[in-house]
Amino acid sequence: MSKLENKIDFVMLVSASRANCNGDPLSGNRPRTDYNGFGEMSDVCIKRKIRNRMQDLGERVFVQSEDRCDDGCGSLSERASSVLKGIKDRDAYAKCACETWADVRAFGQVFAFKDNKGVSVGVRGPVSVHQAVSVSPVEIESMQITKSVNGEKKEKGENRASDTMGMKHFVRFGLYRIKGSINVQLAEKTGFSQEDAALVKECLRTLFVNDASSARPDGSMEVVKLFWFRHNCRDGQYSSAKVHRSVKVALKNAEKLPACAEDYEITLEPLDGLATEIIDGI
Repeated sequence: MSKLENKIDFVMLVSASRANCNGDPLSGNRPRTDYNGFGEMSDVCIKRKIRNRMQDLGERVFVQSEDRCDDGCGSLSERASSVLKGIKDRDAYAKCACETWADVRAFGQVFAFKDNKGVSVGVRGPVSVHQAVSVSPVEIESMQITKSVNGEKKEKGENRASDTMGMKHFVRFGLYRIKGSINVQLAEKTGFSQEDAALVKECLRTLFVNDASSARPDGSMEVVKLFWFRHNCRDGQYSSAKVHRSVKVALKNAEKLPACAEDYEITLEPLDGLATEIIDGI
């Protein structure tokens, strides 16, 4: 494994077309928006998708969703015990966790389980991901649907239960900006390597592969562009904020509601000496 020696920043543009990219459970699962009407995707949602892609690409992942469990463990505590039980030293515990699971090396993790006898072990990961926000305000549409509740066979004499009414919400169209960075100092502590950085890049490029659902049908979510910035030093030639701002996105016609990514002009303001890779999503 090659040691990571250069800071990395990235900006990714993803589009949502008649899809619910991140529902809010406190608002009837409506797509998340801020008070000004801009669409939002939480960093937790984005990291979940990255973890799923890590699994698809053959990596071991600690925080697995229930429907993607691949090791038979029913909880995070059980998964931690299966590998880390008996390790008393905190540094050795963290080192083993980072060597075992790709998402721990990348995002970090807090291990605070009963098996640790009240002792928690915290790992800070080098990969940080911002909350995504849409470039323009988004329109939320709602559709009334019927849901069948006849899941069980009825006994003789029982009436068939009637279908119930429900609601389905989606974004008509939104172009979202995802920003993130990879810190070299924290990468050294977790053992995050250049190969791990390449893995994260590939996960971002293919973020919505195997992610289809009724809320996000195949083709409704798309990675439009991924800008991958590699600095020439550990701490970065420029601040992450300045690098992230270098990607400019503007409506071609400000009086027209955007309906696709082509309605935007996407440009990069070059920063002297900063190596930049521009990648099309799959």
